[in-house]
Amino acid sequence: MDILSLVFFILSFPLLWSGALNLCYIPLSLAFELRRLRSQPQPDDTTPLVSIVVPAYNEGRVIIPCIESILASPYPNKEIILVNDGSTDDTLAYMRRFSDRENVIIVDKPNGGKASALNAGLARARGEFIFCVDADGIFTADTIPAMLRAFDSPYVGAVCGSDAPINLNRPQTHLAAIQTHVGTGFVRRALSLIGCLPVVSGNIGAFRRSALARTGGFRSGLLGEDLELTWRMHRAGYDVRFAPDALVLAEVPSTVRGLWKQRVRWARGFLQTAWLHRDMIGNPYFGPIGPFLALNFFTMVMVPILQMSTLATLIVLLLSGASSPVGLTPLGILAWVGLFQTFAIALFALVLDRAWHHARYLYAVIFWLPYSFLLSLVMMRAIYLELRRAEQRWNKLDRVGIGAPVAAPSQGRVTQRLEPLPDAQPVVFQSARLKTWMASARSLALRGSSATNDALKMIVETVRHCGKSI
Repeated sequence: MDILSLVFFILSFPLLWSGALNLCYIPLSLAFELRRLRSQPQPDDTTPLVSIVVPAYNEGRVIIPCIESILASPYPNKEIILVNDGSTDDTLAYMRRFSDRENVIIVDKPNGGKASALNAGLARARGEFIFCVDADGIFTADTIPAMLRAFDSPYVGAVCGSDAPINLNRPQTHLAAIQTHVGTGFVRRALSLIGCLPVVSGNIGAFRRSALARTGGFRSGLLGEDLELTWRMHRAGYDVRFAPDALVLAEVPSTVRGLWKQRVRWARGFLQTAWLHRDMIGNPYFGPIGPFLALNFFTMVMVPILQMSTLATLIVLLLSGASSPVGLTPLGILAWVGLFQTFAIALFALVLDRAWHHARYLYAVIFWLPYSFLLSLVMMRAIYLELRRAEQRWNKLDRVGIGAPVAAPSQGRVTQRLEPLPDAQPVVFQSARLKTWMASARSLALRGSSATNDALKMIVETVRHCGKSI
């Protein structure tokens, strides 16, 4: 074996080990689901006050559907705090349409960034539980109750909800749908079970008021304010849970440029949080989250560098005429990049979420490899920007507006299309349609029936539906 081939195998080993580690999430996520199915929630007539903070900066295209979906939630005891962070579009004007609602509070402030906007909302919140939601998020009828059910212990300081893309109109967003089931539904179930959930997503997160009083609010000057607060919750000894039924529908990047901007922001936020809480990484004093954060740092930062180095080494090997260390047959290449494993995990994630209606998007797994290389470049770019101490901004998505889900009466389930928006104006749902729209949004989650306790039956039935959908 020549030196280049040896270097290739040395670089490949951590990558293979990291990929194999994902298989450990399978029994953990299945155990989470079995426990959830067996523990039927007890009827609870208490309805603690819930404060829902919605920070917004130039969100005129999406803010109205977000507000209407929250108002339409059947949960009775809630207040909505809308924070306009110095928007230059018509966001504030759309917020003021709801100023006559007694449970709606509007806060207008100069632009100061997302953390500043969230803290302005926290300062006005009166609820025992405080939700933080992005301005493009669409609540379903179960979002609030499902989040509250996860606060089943006074030691639970924060709960992360689930999210699903609503703009499923191109292959990139189809891949995002599959990744949501894998990265959110599958992985977060496993991490929640062992007390290692590292982030309460900004899409939909909830915090116990007493926990925030102890840890403090969102830290300004960071790009990953939600991630940093979650690590602080762990540092303070609180549990962080995942609520898979607490679904929020939201836009995902529909262009490569938009995806790049979003992921660079997330990667920089991770690097900033890791540096700020570097004493937690690998430290067992903080419980299981400490060792996990060391593994997480290796996966997030080191693996992308190793991946690009391995690719460069393979290219040099092939150009030099050396024998390929991997089989150059189509099956050999697919096996080496882990595409078969990725497909199997994606299918298992659909099973967990009972999302057989998304089985039609499994074809997008073939884009996972270039997406993986893109994320590696993202992390390398983020490292470069952090070393340069580059400017930090909201760097939010360019919204396209959210279309209403459309029912498919023939099969009794919900499909979805993104309706064209005339002149790129925000969608305003009429009150006569709102109840039907909310029911469609709820069905879009397709989380399945909780009546069955037989996990094997659930899996068999789901796979059967997957076969029909494909």
